Amino acid sequence: MIGWRARIGFLIPPGNPTIECEMAEMAPDGVSVHFSRMVAPGIGGSLEGQEERNRSQIAHIDETADLLAKVRPDVMMLAHTASSYTLGRRAESELIARLHARYRIPVATAFGSVVEALNALGAERIVLGAPYTEQITLMGKALLEEHGFAVVRHGVLENVTNIFDETPERAYRLGRSVDVPESQAVFLSGLGMPTIPVLEMLERDLGKPAISAASAMMWNALRLAGVSPRVPGYGRLLA
Repeated sequence: MIGWRARIGFLIPPGNPTIECEMAEMAPDGVSVHFSRMVAPGIGGSLEGQEERNRSQIAHIDETADLLAKVRPDVMMLAHTASSYTLGRRAESELIARLHARYRIPVATAFGSVVEALNALGAERIVLGAPYTEQITLMGKALLEEHGFAVVRHGVLENVTNIFDETPERAYRLGRSVDVPESQAVFLSGLGMPTIPVLEMLERDLGKPAISAASAMMWNALRLAGVSPRVPGYGRLLA
């Protein structure tokens, strides 16, 4: 693998510093990560106007992807889970198919990566924690259920001012608070919330897999780029 280089491209929301840091940290030797920021009005990371920003990012995704395509990535990822909640299953599938046909490379979403990851872990009963509003979180819950998962409990992170200002400690407490004994895995949504530093601790304390949109997206991106998705230190999915 040494000397072989894969490029992973991410379409990310404006103003989100967490994605760039976490993807760069998780990328194994020989893999470079590249980012193109999507178009969205208002204050990035704010709960107010989130649905409007989601729709703007989707509407302008071609121009964002065109810029990312200039670095010739081996795979392109839509790095915004809530955009999939806005799209819904059918529209997300159509978008991915259209982008794949346009750029002739594998294209996937953060949410689609979560679905693949949960299936790989054999988890059917899950809990969902998110730093979103209850409305957006319920959209995510419904989409997970449409893909065949039983969301046995969901919860929102309280007192969120801006998702991009959240901390790993708060992400950890969210994972602990939302879990129930009957769940087979914990899923933390929200790529703006730092999650990868706490996934192994959550797994150790809860005795079950814990994934986030970030860990699932990197795992799936590596697979699609033809790179082994083994990156120790970020939970059993990547181990």
